[in-house]
Amino acid sequence: MDFLGRLLTTDSVAHTVLIISLVGALGLAIGSIRIFGITLGIAGVLFAGLLFGHFKLSINEHVLEFVREFGLILFVYTIGMQVGPGFVASFKREGLRLNLLAGSVVITGAVLTVLIGFFAKIPIPAAVGMLSGATTNTPSLAAAQQALKDIPAVTQEISKMPALGYAVAYPFGVIGIILTMILVRNLFRIDPTVEAELHEKLAQDPEGALGTINLVVQNAHLEGTALYEVSSLKNPGIVVSRIFHANELAVARPDSILHLGDVILAVGPKKRLEELRIAVGEISSIDLRSVPSRIVAKRIVVTHKEVLGKTLAELELQAKYDVTVTRVSRADIEFAAQGDVRLQIADTLLLVGEEENIQKACALLGNSPKSLDHPQMIPIFIGLALGVILGSWPVTFPGMPAAVKLGLAGGPLLVAIFLSRARQLGPFIWYMPISANFMLREFGIILFLACVGLRSGDQFVATLLQGQGFYWMAWAAAITIVPILVVAFIARSLFKMNYMTLCGLLAGSMTDPPALAFANTVARSSAPSVSYSTVYPLVMILRVVCAQIIVLLFFR
Repeated sequence: MDFLGRLLTTDSVAHTVLIISLVGALGLAIGSIRIFGITLGIAGVLFAGLLFGHFKLSINEHVLEFVREFGLILFVYTIGMQVGPGFVASFKREGLRLNLLAGSVVITGAVLTVLIGFFAKIPIPAAVGMLSGATTNTPSLAAAQQALKDIPAVTQEISKMPALGYAVAYPFGVIGIILTMILVRNLFRIDPTVEAELHEKLAQDPEGALGTINLVVQNAHLEGTALYEVSSLKNPGIVVSRIFHANELAVARPDSILHLGDVILAVGPKKRLEELRIAVGEISSIDLRSVPSRIVAKRIVVTHKEVLGKTLAELELQAKYDVTVTRVSRADIEFAAQGDVRLQIADTLLLVGEEENIQKACALLGNSPKSLDHPQMIPIFIGLALGVILGSWPVTFPGMPAAVKLGLAGGPLLVAIFLSRARQLGPFIWYMPISANFMLREFGIILFLACVGLRSGDQFVATLLQGQGFYWMAWAAAITIVPILVVAFIARSLFKMNYMTLCGLLAGSMTDPPALAFANTVARSSAPSVSYSTVYPLVMILRVVCAQIIVLLFFR
């Protein structure tokens, strides 16, 4: 068994792979252990790395740096691919207020960190690491380390401080937000079940949400009028899919003629459907979707490259196949189909028409979900390369000790957000299946955290037990609690925000999945997940940027 000893201690490729694999496996096992219903999750890998580093079981410094940075690039790039499609949409509806509140949490935490650094005499590299751990945000830790790396004369000891600050702050960062949720619930005497029911009741009729309506044509002015001539149907967002005339159901076409007593089925935002009802007639007792006929509705997925970037009007599906597109679903957002909608890969269309005609339209559009399971590799590598180039682009500002760069955390993140929103540039399609995205993201963060732990493990125990570890931990708790507590009180007292929505906001402002999981167990409601996903993209970018700004402005 001597070969095992040599394998653990001799610098080689096999040694590197073995150490990284053992740290990853042990860390994931540690992260899955539940204590009072809470787990460390992926952060367990960091603590496994610290353990190995403490016992001098590390890898070559140059190899460690490459693996760490490569893991970081994979992680932030896949995050950008995930959040990009819904990034702009997150500022619509109630999203603007939620993002402003979540942004306030980020900015307040950053300001508090700088103040603590100065008044508590904590080195800025350690303080920014505490900020990352207190908010359970690993990309900001990576951004801080990248910014430190670009500053001349930074010693190896200083470069380890962010990871040490992160490690001592992280445990309370996980539970601190949960404690805040409980505190707010008790102080305001909130019944989560009642709040969940209230949210679901209000969510049943959100402005802009799509609905359907069956209307009897009773307006005498519409007799003999073609659908395209009806002024109420010219409003964006309204689509008529079926028309019932003389006991026959047909697919509605722009030139379909209306007669008194006809029944039409329309799809669109509920507010505009009500306006249509006033213009057309009363609600019919007949639901055209249940009338026996050859007309069916079917959801299909856009997968053919030939139709990407084309508008629905350009495809002329109705003229060619007698098929009407009523709804489009994209990145979990559903909207009424309009002629100017440009198709993107993985769009889901709701087609209405006869079965054989829908099949013809499917042949044009693709409808091969399995093909989406195979990621396009060339765009991934091009995206990574563009992200590195953007992240390495130096911008000089007066008074800065070094040029400002987005770094390997910010560059790939922004490029991925842009490309995932564009979906297609020339012959390249920037779409990544969820399973592939999750795999690359988890693999990247495991590599990054393992290397961060290995590099800082030799000082962790000494910092915690003999140095200022517990002192840092106490201040980090303040960085966790104060910003979210202040914002929670403002949101509840001033804006009367629903408690379930508030919980998701707090979890999202800290990018903390365990806190979201806790919020989901408080009461059965979709509100926490909705508000979490609404603020997540902006918060992730702000935390990466704030970490770099703190280092570049205040580290001396």
